[in-house]
Amino acid sequence: MHDLSQFRANLDAYAARLATRGFQLDVAQFREMDGERRAAVTETEQLKAQRNAESQEISKLRKQNVDTSERQQAMRAMGERIAVLDEKVKVLDEQFRDLLAGIPNIPHESVPIGRSSDDNVEVRRWGTPRQFDFEPKAHWDLGPELKILDLERAAKITGARFAVYWGVGAKLERALMSFMLDVHTREHGYTEVFPPCLINSASLFGTGQLPKFKDDLFKVENHDFWLAPTAEVPVTNLFRDETLNADDLPIRLCAYTPCFRSEAGSYGRDVRGIIRVHQFHKVEMVKFTRSEQSYEELEKMTADAEDILKRLGLPFRTVALSTGDLGASAAKTYDVEVWLPGQNGYKEISSCSNCEAYQARRASIRAKSGKGKAEFVHTLNGSGLPIGRTWVAIIENYQQADGSVMVPEVLRPYLGVDRIERESQTFH
Repeated sequence: MHDLSQFRANLDAYAARLATRGFQLDVAQFREMDGERRAAVTETEQLKAQRNAESQEISKLRKQNVDTSERQQAMRAMGERIAVLDEKVKVLDEQFRDLLAGIPNIPHESVPIGRSSDDNVEVRRWGTPRQFDFEPKAHWDLGPELKILDLERAAKITGARFAVYWGVGAKLERALMSFMLDVHTREHGYTEVFPPCLINSASLFGTGQLPKFKDDLFKVENHDFWLAPTAEVPVTNLFRDETLNADDLPIRLCAYTPCFRSEAGSYGRDVRGIIRVHQFHKVEMVKFTRSEQSYEELEKMTADAEDILKRLGLPFRTVALSTGDLGASAAKTYDVEVWLPGQNGYKEISSCSNCEAYQARRASIRAKSGKGKAEFVHTLNGSGLPIGRTWVAIIENYQQADGSVMVPEVLRPYLGVDRIERESQTFH
């Protein structure tokens, strides 16, 4: 959501910046609506002032026994006009709210201009992709062969784009969750929170998923409940309609949750395996900051996501998204892409975004220090990391010629083994 006064004052500049992300703002419509609203507000204020003055004059005349019937009739007509104008302003305010709610965030000046992901700019790489002396397999072959991943039974239970993990495959999922939370809370300075996975419409509006992206969500029939697409939504909304103590900022939170997405706009991408599924699990990082510290905190958040990959020994690269590839709520985003040998390429595993005041204005999250004015906070969010894609990266990068998978050293205390070998369940 945008501030109307700022938008009005910078209309042409904002329109030009929005155009770089492929959003065409109807400037003429905006000016027409704004002019109509301002004219109605001005006339209303003038009439109310006139009514107050006339009311005082009528009161004086009545004390002098002067007939004021005509003036009172004119006052009633004036009141009717004010009521009409008040309703008009109310309708126009709702229209402006809907208009502003549908406009994506203004890209930060440091965001590279481009039309799509092809224009993203690589900012750094870490690690060297492993050179195999055999043909590396993709996880959708390795997992079933090791009997730790079962896509066929998941499809039977639910449908396509779901997964069942068996034995040590399930333990690896749990180990990754615990490892990520431990690192973020013990070393990166985050406070762990475990929020509900069912959320209401107000929460989704606050973070920007509603109303525009409802087709990407799962709705619970006959209830104002939705399945959370990411922990960003419930965690950001923890402080909806609240004024925080600015001296407590930045607030850094992390949460493990299941996430549910319909992937309505994926158009058949990544249909094999578990790269893009309807249910996945993730550790999310969320920050609430002052405006002047949010970009420093974005760099730290991105480094926190990268640190998980470094500890796991997984090669990655980090790219700054172009204006044409930004999510609607983001002013700037870094994508961290992990190397997947089974697919011979880098795949996005974390997006770290600064939404500036865009979400805070929608969710009414402010901060105030002492007697100062309450101001909207800046909100940031980032994956730290999605567990399924990290699971994939480990299976593919640490596979051995005999079909087994070595376990990264940092995970061995969590998993209890140093190698993943074919499971021997007789029922599987």
